[in-house]
Amino acid sequence: MNQRQNMQKETRRLNNELKLTDKSKAFLENLRLYLFSSGKNSNEIEEIVEELEVHLSEAEKSGKPIEKIIGKSPKEYMEMVSNEMVIDYRTWVKYICLIIFGSFSFTIFPDLLKGNLSYSLLEIVGHIVISLIFIASIFTGFKYISTTKQSIKKQGLILFSIGILPIALFVGLIYLNRAVDTPIFHFGNTGSLIIGIITALFIFGMSFWAKTWTIIIILAWLTLPDYLLSLTPLKYETQLIISSLITFGGIAFYIWISNKLEKK
Repeated sequence: MNQRQNMQKETRRLNNELKLTDKSKAFLENLRLYLFSSGKNSNEIEEIVEELEVHLSEAEKSGKPIEKIIGKSPKEYMEMVSNEMVIDYRTWVKYICLIIFGSFSFTIFPDLLKGNLSYSLLEIVGHIVISLIFIASIFTGFKYISTTKQSIKKQGLILFSIGILPIALFVGLIYLNRAVDTPIFHFGNTGSLIIGIITALFIFGMSFWAKTWTIIIILAWLTLPDYLLSLTPLKYETQLIISSLITFGGIAFYIWISNKLEKK
């Protein structure tokens, strides 16, 4: 195992010294994105990309175009490579479960501050369905971006649409839940406390695994303004407006600061 890891490190070191044209670099990034959105193992993806990087570098040194390696259709080449790889079901089932539970987390904390938890069957099923739709839209969008030539603006529009889709669906779920009666599950004091602790451990675990405080910070901006304003004598409509301004303004400010720090 150590010998294999050393070989991979050496390969990465050599690849870092390779000089590729922008066209080859763009293709490798698109291939990585396509294979990722096809559910392939991340380690296998890196091995294939690194091996292809060497071939492309050698071809360019010989004056050969990129088409000599990948053919005239980059999309067909990506599909061919993808078909030769096995889908990493175990990893992606884990990711899907994390995303589904993560979507519940952003609902559980605000609800806990209001009292004991209670959810209708429609809400629970709706969260799961919306999460699955969101995952499917990510895979579809990434595949489309990686196999077609798009301007930066169009790519941004596609990614924005993917990001806004679950928000729109959750808003629709709220109104649908008011119109349709389904069984309601009340968790009580003990159940709510247990769920809150599990959710908190999940959030901290995810943040530790991802090595970022982003999830916790965004969750705080989504939760605390609404709760703190509810303790004031302000009218509900006023609280709602101020809470929205603070939440979105705070998240935007955090993203801006993060980008500034990254550039430095």
